[in-house]
Order: sequence, then C-alpha cells, then structure tokens
Amino acid sequence: MLQDGNEGMSTIPGFSQIQFEGFCRFIDQGLMEELSKFPKIEDPDQETAFQFFVETYHLVEPLLKERDAVYESLTYSSELYVPAGLIWKTSRNRQEQTILIGNIPLMNSLGTFIVNGIYRILINQILQSPGIYYRSELDPKGITIYTGTIISDWGGRSELKIDRKARIWARVSRKQKISILVPSSAMGSNLREILDNVCYPEIFLSFPNDKEKKTIGSKENAIVEFYQQFACVGGDPLSVDSESLCEKLQKKFFQQRCELGKIGRRNMNQRLNLDIPQNNTFLLPRDVLAAADHLIEMKFGMGPLDDMNHLKNKRIRSVADLLQDQFGLALVRLEDAVRRTLCGAIRHKFRPTPRNLVTSTPLTTTYESFFGLHPLSHVWDRTNPLTQIVHGRKVSYLGPGGLTARTASFRMRDIHPSHYGRICPIDTSEGINVGLVGSFALHARIGHEGSLESPFFEISERGKEAGVVYLSSRRDEYSVVSTGTSLALNPGSQEEQVVPARFRQEYLTLAWDQIHLRSIFPFQYFSIGASLIPFIEHNDANRALMSSNMQRQAVPLSRSEKCIVGTGLERQVALDSGVSAIAEHEGKILYTDTEKIIFSSHGDTRNIPLLTYERSNKNTCMHQKSQVQRGNWIKKGQILADGVATVGGELALGKNILVAYMPWEGYNFEDAVLISERLVYGEIFTSFHIRKYEIQIHVTSQGPERITNEIPHLEAHLLRHLDRNGIVMLGSWVETGDILIGKLTPQMIQESLCAPEDRLLRAILGIQVATAKETCLKLPIGGRGRVIDVRWIRKRGDGGSSRNDSCIYFTET
Repeated sequence: MLQDGNEGMSTIPGFSQIQFEGFCRFIDQGLMEELSKFPKIEDPDQETAFQFFVETYHLVEPLLKERDAVYESLTYSSELYVPAGLIWKTSRNRQEQTILIGNIPLMNSLGTFIVNGIYRILINQILQSPGIYYRSELDPKGITIYTGTIISDWGGRSELKIDRKARIWARVSRKQKISILVPSSAMGSNLREILDNVCYPEIFLSFPNDKEKKTIGSKENAIVEFYQQFACVGGDPLSVDSESLCEKLQKKFFQQRCELGKIGRRNMNQRLNLDIPQNNTFLLPRDVLAAADHLIEMKFGMGPLDDMNHLKNKRIRSVADLLQDQFGLALVRLEDAVRRTLCGAIRHKFRPTPRNLVTSTPLTTTYESFFGLHPLSHVWDRTNPLTQIVHGRKVSYLGPGGLTARTASFRMRDIHPSHYGRICPIDTSEGINVGLVGSFALHARIGHEGSLESPFFEISERGKEAGVVYLSSRRDEYSVVSTGTSLALNPGSQEEQVVPARFRQEYLTLAWDQIHLRSIFPFQYFSIGASLIPFIEHNDANRALMSSNMQRQAVPLSRSEKCIVGTGLERQVALDSGVSAIAEHEGKILYTDTEKIIFSSHGDTRNIPLLTYERSNKNTCMHQKSQVQRGNWIKKGQILADGVATVGGELALGKNILVAYMPWEGYNFEDAVLISERLVYGEIFTSFHIRKYEIQIHVTSQGPERITNEIPHLEAHLLRHLDRNGIVMLGSWVETGDILIGKLTPQMIQESLCAPEDRLLRAILGIQVATAKETCLKLPIGGRGRVIDVRWIRKRGDGGSSRNDSCIYFTET
C-alpha cells in the first residue's frame, strides 16, 4: 500500500499482490534455502563425492508463451540449472558441469499457474503456529485440569498435563501418558539437573514412585522406557543396546516430532520467558522443564491461558511455503536417485559425470503430482472477473496439517476479534465448510514470519497521524484502535470526540486522545466480494454473505451493463482481474480488428493480441472487444479492449432492470416470479458458453484406431458435418446426436459370434467381415451450438508411448 500525496489518503494494494509476493519469496529465498540443504553424496568406499554449487544457479526464461501453453495443453515452466561437481578423492580430480535438475512451474501475470494447459491456483492455508499453548478443561468429576500442548513445525502434538495431585504427565501423539521425568531424562538430564533447572523442585520430588525412580536413575533406563512407550514400531526394544536406541530415538522423535522451526522457537521463548538462541530450532530439556513450571503456575492461578483461535497463535502457509516444501521433497527424491546411480556406476567400474547422475524426473513429477492432487491446488475459477480475483485471495483452515470439515467445532469456525482488518467477517463458504474457508481483507498482507498484517494510521501524542504502519494481531492487541470513519464527525475538535474503539478484543467508547491507531479505509475489514455490495452496513450479515457469494456465480452476458449504484471498487477489480487489455505505453493506433490492436509508440510498432472466444475453466466465454479506433492517441494505462463482464474498464456483472413488489393477477403467488417477455425476446440475460468435447486415439493390441468419415451402420445425416478426414468442420451448427469425430476401433470377433449372413458371405464370396467397432464422438443430449475450434494434440504417455487427443470446441447460448 502506498500513501498518497494528500494527507490521510492511501491507495488500495493490488488484489493479486499476495500471490505475487509469495512466489517471488520462493524464487528469491526458498530455492536457495532448499538447495543449500542438499548434502554431499559419497559412494560406500568414500572415494567419489557429488555435490551442488548452489551460489550460481539460474532459471531460464521459458521459450513457450502462456497462450501457447494453454492451447497445446502444456505446462508453463522454467528450467532450473545448477552447477554440480564430481570429486575423486584418490586422484584429486574434479569435474564440474551445469546440469538441468528439472522444470519449475512459473506464476503468470494473473497470479496463477498453467499446468497441462489448465489454469490452477494455490490457496493460502491457516495453521496453528508452532509453540506451546495452555488451556483448561473439566474432568468427569468437575475438577479443572490444565494442559500444555506443544506443537511442532510439521504439526505433531505433545501434551503436558497436571492432575489434581499436582503430578505432571506427558502424552505423545495421543498415546498413553508417562511421567514428565522420563522424557526429560531420555533427553539427557539427570534428576539433579532437573531439580536445579525448575522453579518448584519440591513438587517434582513428589512425582516418582519406586519404579519411576529406577527408570530415571540412568539415561539408558529412561531411553528404554521412553522408546518402549512411544517410539517402538515393532519387536522388543529391550534386546537392542542403549546406543542404538538413542540413535533411533533421536532420529524418529527428537529430530522429527520435536522440531519447532524458527517461528516455534520464537514463540516458545516469548511464552516461557527463555533466551535460547533462535538457530536452535529443536525442543530442548530446558523447554520441557520451563513448560512444566508454567503448568504448575497455571494450577495455582498464576498465569493466563491461551486463546488458540487468536490470529497471533496462527500462521499463514503461503504459496512460497507450499512450493518450497515440494521443492525440498523433490530434492530428497533426487538425492536417493543420485546415490543409487553413483553406487551402481562405481560397482560396475563406470566413470560417471555429473550429467549422468542427475535426472530431471524427480522435480518435474513432484510438481505435476502436487498441482494435480494437493488439496490446496485448485482449478482456477474463471466464471467472471470477480471470481478470478476472489479465488486467489481465499484462505483455508482445511488441508494437510489443518482442520477437517467434519471435526471442526463451532468455536473454530466463529468470527474472532483478531480478524479485524485481516480476514473478512462476511465472506465465507456456505455449507459444511462455513467458517473454514474465508477471504483476506482488502489491505491484509502476509508478514515475513507467516503472520497476517493490517495497516493502521499511527496517532501521535498530540493527536496527529504520524504515518501508516503494518501490524500483526500480536502487536496491536494492546493498542487502542478506532475506525477511520469516526474522525469525520467533527474534524475541528477531535480532542473532544468520543469514538468507538477496540482494546484487547473488547469494544469500548473512548475519548479521541486515548486512541493509538485508526483504520485507514472504511472497507478495510471486508473482502473484495463484500466491498462491492452498496450500503453493506445496512444489510443483514446473512444477506450480505449470500450476495457476496451470488456475485461470483454471475455468468458474463452478451451485452454487459454497468451498475447504477456502486462502491467505487469496480474499476480496480476489472483491472486486476486481467480480462481487459491495458496500454503499457502511449502511442497512436495504427490498426484494430477483432483479433489484434497495432499501435506505434516511440518509433516502435507493438502488437496486442485480443482474446476471441476462449473457453474458461467454467465453460464461460472469454472475449475482448476493442474500445479504440484507428488514428486515436492513447495514453499509458488506458483501456484498449473490454473483457467479459466489463464496460469502460469497470466491472459489470448484471443488468439494471426494473423490479416491482406487487401482485399481478395471482401469477406471482407465494414464491412465483413474473417476468416480462422482453427479458426473453430481447436477449437481456443471454450469455455465451463454450464447451469442450475430446476423444483419445490409441494404438490397441488389435491395431491403431482410425479417424474416418466412413462409418458403417450410421445414417448419412449424422455424418453430414464431417470432412474427408472424419473431423467436424469449423462453423458447423451441430445438434444432439451429431457425429463430431468419426472413429473406428479394431476388435477381434470370434467365428461363433458372427451373424449367419456374415458367415455365408465369408464362405461363398470370401468377403471379410468388418472387425471394427464404431466409437465415434457424438454430441450428448441437450447440446447444440456452432463449432469454433478443433485441436489435434499429441501427448507422450508412460513408457514412451504416445496418444493423440482431438478436442472440439463449440459455443452455445
């Protein structure tokens, strides 16, 4: 957000900025972080080593354009090249090569990805931030039980619980409980060190009985007990020596389940008042003992409980985190492949090169699988321009590591005061996902540590606005925040005003001189969909929710019309959606038609192609109409062509029709609606839709399938639109049952299954009976329209086999 020259004014940030910032953070930081973790790979004899030199990696600009990737059903990606070296320790020789390790899908100018010709978008996810959280609950006897939950960076949970006898128990992954002294001893602390590092040693001394004293008497016994309770997968761990158990425990539990990460270490230090270095991202015995001390203080009412639903206890898993996790997973698979190839080459006495060891398959297949199967990877909803923008600004509690729709409680779905200015209280999904899928507020942004931030005007001690600051919910919790609209009541005497304010999740009425922050925009706490509803403050919340969702269901009309009453955001929604063609330079129009606009700028001739009847993922028609004429002088940023559902560069979703609430001879009784015949015959609400029908041509065991216009046993009327190759002709008007592509599939017919007349012809005249089955592509029931495009695509399948796909596009109203 940029502050304008006028005092107290600010501009709205780009609606796709969150997506762009996430992808740029992945390219600038995430790639280097994961590549730097790639280890040096050595053969079993430790004579040959392979490693990456990640300081000079580079991404190649793709040769394929975005529109070509969509048309040819390919992935819009960039090749990643990394310098690699192979070192022979005996001869001290070194060979370096720049190798291709795979393709990384690129984000386009719309904030989406093109994977196999389909626009896909990644949804941001809200997760519980790693750290420790304290809560209380009642047991069956009505006694309050206090629990501390330690959440790791990957989502694993461990619990510390204090019972009514002031004994503290540990529970890992919902397994049976064990004394807190056992994991502390297994982590390397003896009983004396434990008592020296806690605030209440007399309480800890009352924990163990005779059996537990024997268990925590030595580290070996504690390791065996802890491994037996939590980490044992199978077999008797007692038969394994303590050193092997310790290694397994470190690998399976302390290095995986107890990894806090940088965010978790920061939260743990703040909550437990620790000073452990930030680079120590694993759970330590000191953390466990400090957590137990705080749990004892909770038992005696000496500390506050945590609100798990507060945004300060949440973090955003952004596009950068999702892509970085998959890149790290691909590098792990690449490491295994390189290790196997290197060991095989040394075993067969083959001298490898870095290019022979590395293959691009792990990285490419990992991202293809991620975009195709991951719950947070969605097919981009392109019903209308508003839907395109809103889909990229969704935030979900669902997905890996998050909540589930069937187990999420009402409290988790409810609106929280910390959502103010960050998550819209109106815009959410309806049905089973209500409250679990929301939308970012207009000015919300994601901080560098995954926190949600919102801008505020900071008020100085003299009542003057010192500037705009972005604050997370943790930082503004103890500040008095007022709305920006309250200051317009009496600008001359602000000090005497009494304004509504928010302080520590409570809403109060305070004097102006007690205000610390104020919001910068009246719609700051709403999403884009809710901000387009005029006079939303006078609407019921349920009606506003339905209106916000119904706007995204509007299909583009053949003749769009701007709304009479708007909120002022219609133009920016249309611009950020990318459906309109915008002039990037000033110049003079030389030529314009339905397919392109040519203009000259500073001596250069520029060609801007226009979308003409392009199908969206929701079968709506994406089309651009030129708004300039030959000889016009255009300026930078001017609208050159309107897209779907836009007029003059502004969003235009529906029609301004006259609606009356009145009886009409009983025709509109109860829930019936009476409309004028002009709405039908005048094509007021007519819309175009483009549907896609495809068929695959394979090579079967009986031979290849054939595309032909000679199909036996079919009437000539059904084949009238096919050309000599058996494919429907462009411009044909087709209806239900018409053949779009004629195809014959060879099959083996047994002699016993032939008809009597076929066997007679074969025996007397030697005529071969047709052994092909008709498998034509037919227009299904209810479809009719005009064919606008035919595409023939050759795809490479598994095992090197190929298949041909033929796609038919036709428009209907």
